Amino acid sequence: MFTEADIPALLAELTLEEKASLLSGQDFWHSQAIERVDIPAMMMTDGPHGLRKQAGAADHVGVNASVPATCFPTAAGLASTWDPTLLRRLGETFGAEIKANNVGVILGPGVNIKRSPLCGRNFEYLSEDPLLAGVLASALVQGIQSQGVGTSLKHFAANNQETDRLRVDALVDERTLREIYLPAFERVVVEAQPATVMCAYNKLNGSYASENRWLLTDLLRDEWGFEGLVVSDWGAVNDRPLGVHAGLDLEMPSSRGINDARVVEAVRAGELSEAAVDLAASRVLRMVARHQPVAAEGGSFDPAANHGFARELATRTAVLLKNDDGALPLPGLDGVVVIGEMARTPRYQGAGSSQVNPTFLDTALDRLRARDADLPFAPGYRLAEAAEVQDRDADDATLLAEAVELARGRTAVLFLGLPAIDESEGYDRTHLSIPESHRALLSAVAAVADRVIVALSNGSAVTTEWDADADAVLELWLGGQGGGEAAARLLLGEAAPSGRLAESIPVALGHLPAQLNFPGERGTVRYGEGIFVGYRGLDATGQAPAYPFGHGLTYTSFSYGALQVEATPVTAETPLDAVVLTATVTVTNTGPRPGTETAQLYVGRPSSAVARAPRELKAFARLDLAPGESGTAAFALTARDLAHWDVISHSWRVEAGPAVIEAGASAADLPERVVVDLTAPALPQRLTRFSTVREWHADEAAWADLQPRLGDFWRVLSPEGGADEALAVFLWDMPLLKLPAMFGSLTTADVDELVARHG
Repeated sequence: MFTEADIPALLAELTLEEKASLLSGQDFWHSQAIERVDIPAMMMTDGPHGLRKQAGAADHVGVNASVPATCFPTAAGLASTWDPTLLRRLGETFGAEIKANNVGVILGPGVNIKRSPLCGRNFEYLSEDPLLAGVLASALVQGIQSQGVGTSLKHFAANNQETDRLRVDALVDERTLREIYLPAFERVVVEAQPATVMCAYNKLNGSYASENRWLLTDLLRDEWGFEGLVVSDWGAVNDRPLGVHAGLDLEMPSSRGINDARVVEAVRAGELSEAAVDLAASRVLRMVARHQPVAAEGGSFDPAANHGFARELATRTAVLLKNDDGALPLPGLDGVVVIGEMARTPRYQGAGSSQVNPTFLDTALDRLRARDADLPFAPGYRLAEAAEVQDRDADDATLLAEAVELARGRTAVLFLGLPAIDESEGYDRTHLSIPESHRALLSAVAAVADRVIVALSNGSAVTTEWDADADAVLELWLGGQGGGEAAARLLLGEAAPSGRLAESIPVALGHLPAQLNFPGERGTVRYGEGIFVGYRGLDATGQAPAYPFGHGLTYTSFSYGALQVEATPVTAETPLDAVVLTATVTVTNTGPRPGTETAQLYVGRPSSAVARAPRELKAFARLDLAPGESGTAAFALTARDLAHWDVISHSWRVEAGPAVIEAGASAADLPERVVVDLTAPALPQRLTRFSTVREWHADEAAWADLQPRLGDFWRVLSPEGGADEALAVFLWDMPLLKLPAMFGSLTTADVDELVARHG
């Protein structure tokens, strides 16, 4: 097996045709082998929440069976842990299993932002917030790669819908890209250096991601310092020579030699440099040199131990949304009935390329009956995926009536959620509702039961207009193969919920600004809402969510106090990674049980010169506290954390002025608030002939040069000259170029001279 040091000599031995062949797959899952010079093939395969390694013939949609592997909770649940330490541990466990299966690179994690809760693949993505998504993904990548196998960060970039995903053009302005859709990718690249980055199918601002040199080279490599390989999403290549020039190193899967020949033709026609082919081939060889020996070595893993860890993870992903009058935890199973087919036929993962063949599978009904063998159960509704266990002749009305009789006068635990058909890779959802049969069941049971507990199984947000009928709502997400045991532990108080929402749950879909243009039309989707995604958009438009970003209850309570903030001046010489603001807040467990609180720190800029969300998450910390115990959450924010992307200088800039620092339990529960005044250089202004008088006035040097030339016009502007207030407002906002023609106070030569000097 060759080493990285051998690559230059190895490249020199290869023909142009052989080098071009390295730039595409050998088959569906392997890189290209060249036996003549002992270059082996290396296997890549699907993730991201478990290994999907097909045992037989390969395909992309999972028709053929995969080897048994641990199915961990999907990303929507993992993000709800808000726990990078836990995700690092998951990565280490998962990485060992990948290695044991002789796989070199796992395809994941996905860090695309949840622009809309309708995205059919949201179960595979982490959050609507770029900070949370980036921190968690970075920890996961570091954990996986600590085992010697590689990851593939995906889907780069602006792949935020499934509708028309193979060709849709995502039109995203510069600032929105930098502040919302790129930071999670950037953090993972800078902190964890994933082995590969996977480019998306879609276009970004007119150029396919697979052909976008600004995206794949200028930004990813030159600015962020990415050292690994760029691989296409499976089937994302359109113009292969253009892709090589852009920085797309490896096309997957195999093009059966078609695109290899096109690369060779382009080089011989002088349309593509052979140096670009050499560079891409060297990156493929480096990936193989680093990860194939580890994959070939293999290893072992303990399926039972990993199943136990999957159970632990699932308890940590669940979010207790509602718990009126201490309805949970249940004191026991006496007088309790379980209703809902999903208790017997669980939804534990999403559909599409990420489907895992689990080594074990817990169901909530089985795990509850392990504690009480006589626990009553009724399915309550029909479920397509339960065809093998449900009575084919029983319709929803019959099943509902049976469930109502079972629930009368008892505590009913209802397992509701989204059927598998409702969310999947390949298409987007059309609504946020759980099925009508589930809502009807809840309403009917609530009318006769003593208490009603709802346990939800879904991969992304659902509206909860029905929650008045429930005493408690426990969001289980898609909990993986251990989700059934996790549900039992949480319901009975053997474990306490500690999850927090990584995405907002809106009252209505129409409350989200992104829905004004989702999923677009005629091959284009305009991200017209800009930075106002998720809780940012809800806050900015004054739409209170059903359950806010960051929300999550547990079986104890917490109080906040004594937020203290210190800020230091930002200068032109302050590095972006320098800490410029520190904050601490005291959290006290005021309840009867141990518990975990996730303290969250938000920053708002109320007097900003640019559009800002009322608040943005900037840091968070988990605190495990005993009853009566207090702890301190400490936060350190860098200049980059406080900066926005300035479209004038095309750089990150900290703006001077007041900053509202808030701390608390969610984006809508922030009891601690401190306002500090940030000192920073003035934002850059690009003065042109069309800059307003007001904009020229904001530049001290430029105004000193301009003001003496204004003559009578200055008296019209200034209060001292008796200026009419309404007229003055109009005139202050007049472009400088208009003054010579309208007032004669300034000549066009004066304007050009001023622009040359100060523009």
